[in-house]
Amino acid sequence: MTTHDTSSLTSLGKQYWLPVYKPRELVLDHGKGARVWDTEGRDYVDLGAGIAVNALGHGDPDLLAALTAQAQKLWHASNVFYTEPPLRLAEELVSASGFAERVFLCNSGAEANEAAIKLVRKWAAAQGRAADKRVIVTFKGSFHGRTLATVTATAQPKYQAGYEPLPEGFRYLDFNDAAALEAAFAAGDIAAVMLEPVQGEGGVLPAAPGFLQRVRELCDAHGALLVLDEIQCGMGRTGTLFAHAQDGVKPDIVTLAKALGCGFPIGAMLAGPKVAEVMQYGAHGTTFGGNPMAAAVARVALRKLGSSGLLANVAVQAQALRDGLAAINTELHLFDDVRGRGLMIGAELAPAYKGRAGEILDRAAARGLLLLQAGPDVLRFVPPLTITAEELAEGLKRLRAALADFAAA
Repeated sequence: MTTHDTSSLTSLGKQYWLPVYKPRELVLDHGKGARVWDTEGRDYVDLGAGIAVNALGHGDPDLLAALTAQAQKLWHASNVFYTEPPLRLAEELVSASGFAERVFLCNSGAEANEAAIKLVRKWAAAQGRAADKRVIVTFKGSFHGRTLATVTATAQPKYQAGYEPLPEGFRYLDFNDAAALEAAFAAGDIAAVMLEPVQGEGGVLPAAPGFLQRVRELCDAHGALLVLDEIQCGMGRTGTLFAHAQDGVKPDIVTLAKALGCGFPIGAMLAGPKVAEVMQYGAHGTTFGGNPMAAAVARVALRKLGSSGLLANVAVQAQALRDGLAAINTELHLFDDVRGRGLMIGAELAPAYKGRAGEILDRAAARGLLLLQAGPDVLRFVPPLTITAEELAEGLKRLRAALADFAAA
């Protein structure tokens, strides 16, 4: 007998899932726009969007039409054969990027970053650099994935503990510290610098004005590649289709995932002219990457996420969200800082409340609000980019109630 009550369903997860997650005690069932409903009929305003994935909200009709049309034609063929959707998607990504010449399609952000790491090393090897001269610099607070290489690139020890020995070839520096990067290049062993234009898991921390331009200059001066991880901050999230457009730089490699499929798993690595021809036949691969269904959905997502109407909505609702957070903070005095770009905003808790972001998420869920954290001290707001003024106003109303509950506890 199948049952749908919350306790029965959550008990299945507790019994059968590898216990690497600790979900909230609710079971989501369906959604529309920036709202979702659980199996018991309660509604929630979604300000987390599946960790910045559901950028067009829930139940977007154009995505659904693309998926169902392709599902009736061909699900999977592998990369042993051509199919049309991934070919068109690659062309459209190159055109939209303004720098790329070739695209590698995969299934996730971690896979896209893994491919980028391999491409850097392959490029360095092709230049005749010894193995110890292929170092990739990443920054403290970064997050690049959970595979062994990408978790090593992730300069946060909490994600690496217990997985030693970690791969060699990475060096960690303080984010936004151009002087430290300049000094690091003196070693003569750096092949690439890899960073997020806005750090996500590290606390929603944007690159400082001019920092990416200085990184680009240093990479050029020392013969290194610039790799930008736009898995969370890309695809319109920060107000432009590609986040780095706001920094005035041209990268050599960009990685994408999350919103690229708006919920259907897909990742992409975009390769610029320096590296576009480095990987030849047999150098890398994937069974499912760029399958016709994922690519069909991503084509529609890419078109809609780059539209002027959607990007205008990001600007309007981002300001409304900031204004709403400021009003709440004037009343409750919970935040020390509110920062970010576009609809990627972090509210850092004041010193008296450090370490308690998770408690706030529980109280938010109880008030009908889905929210994220970025570490123990930061509330993370990454709603659908299509969120309406009404949906956001209701979300802020519920947030205020949850924060008032927290402050009174």
